[in-house]
Amino acid sequence: MTRIDLTERLLDIKREKGWSWKHICDEIGGASPILIVGAVLGQMKLTKPQAAKAGELFGLTRPEIAMLNEVPLRGANATMPPTDPLIYRFYELVMVNGPAWKALIEEEFGDGIMSAIDFDMTMERQPDPKGDRVKITLSGKFLPYKYYGTADGAPQYGYKEE
Repeated sequence: MTRIDLTERLLDIKREKGWSWKHICDEIGGASPILIVGAVLGQMKLTKPQAAKAGELFGLTRPEIAMLNEVPLRGANATMPPTDPLIYRFYELVMVNGPAWKALIEEEFGDGIMSAIDFDMTMERQPDPKGDRVKITLSGKFLPYKYYGTADGAPQYGYKEE
């Protein structure tokens, strides 16, 4: 069985049982709903205790439970650019706003990146009379580039011109 096969099996069980993502996340627990749903969809890994809970919930075999605890090949099956309209909007956000985000982050923090590994994300619904809004908050650790072999008092990490 491949990870893609396991994902399809989990989604089949979800549909058959009529479970919501909230139900699945509540049953597995121990992490953000975004991480748990990502794991069920094959993009994240669960801890061993979470994988065991998922195994009990979904009636999985030992190898399937072990697969939920393995590091997946993230993004391996993603089409670029994305074709799903909702996912494409996130791609569009990055394509349109990415250069400004980059410039502002570099001005504030120096030369580096925002981590997508040491990272938190939340999603919430914001009621609005014109139509409810989706609020997504991203928080990633700043990782400065290392300037190896620096001299003349230049800082080794996240060099920022003053």
